[in-house]
Amino acid sequence: MPYLKSIKEIRSVIAKYIKNNTKTLWLDTEVADYDTRNPKLSLIQVLDDGTDLTGESVYILDVLEQPEVVTEFINEIMINSSIEKVFHNAKYDLRFLGKKKAKNVTCTLEMAKKIPYHILPLPNYQLKTLAVELCDFKSVDKQQQSSDWGIRPLSEEQIEYAYLDCIILAQVHSRLLEITQKTDFDAATEDLSLLGEKYAELEQQWKFLKSEFEHLQERIKLAMQAQDLSETPHFKLNSYERTTTKVPFSELVRLVENQNVDLDFDITLTKDIQKNLGDNIEQLAVDVSKTNTIRLISKQ
Repeated sequence: MPYLKSIKEIRSVIAKYIKNNTKTLWLDTEVADYDTRNPKLSLIQVLDDGTDLTGESVYILDVLEQPEVVTEFINEIMINSSIEKVFHNAKYDLRFLGKKKAKNVTCTLEMAKKIPYHILPLPNYQLKTLAVELCDFKSVDKQQQSSDWGIRPLSEEQIEYAYLDCIILAQVHSRLLEITQKTDFDAATEDLSLLGEKYAELEQQWKFLKSEFEHLQERIKLAMQAQDLSETPHFKLNSYERTTTKVPFSELVRLVENQNVDLDFDITLTKDIQKNLGDNIEQLAVDVSKTNTIRLISKQ
């Protein structure tokens, strides 16, 4: 579990990944002042051996106040399309590591979301939830996640937390790949007869459950209102007021013309609008696009 602080040490690790033609890296970041307008990248944690459970292959790169080495990491690793970079909730990490320039990025959060709920029935897709439910981790302590990553020196607990995340990430990634492969199917060879029978069976169950669910939902809502309760051990009533602002189109046109307002956007011409325009529609620069929608209709 090398904890590297100097630019020379960090550059040597980057060079090692390039020289060894590393195929996959499992990465995480820790950010200082994450809840402010000026968050700063503090650590980059990197694992190059997905089977490592000891942490010996994890490098913790201390990049706080070292923008030049972060830029080098982005240019050599993040933009390198030959290296797969695995993150959990990659959108967050990419804010600090190349943004849209990053290539060949895999996000385990998005992988988990794409697996149907009946196959992966989880309350959420947080990394700790996936680790406990899919892997052999009994529990995952995320207490240090919100600690101060801008202080130096870092505490032993922070360093321990930092290197564990990569190990957990690699194990979760492996399990998600297994589940995804099992759920893959070839549409060209599907047995439509078997699928149709299963669909018909589930359709009836779904109709009954949906009806009962909606009925119970309405009874609970009415009962809570009648008993003047905003919250129970199982539910919470949430009310909100929706405000809609409308204006006659002619008034809007008059305002734009008289006040010289820069207001230009596309308007979808509904069938009624097209009918009212009549032949005048030919005087407009109309952009027509067509979409093909396929619906599955049960014949039962």
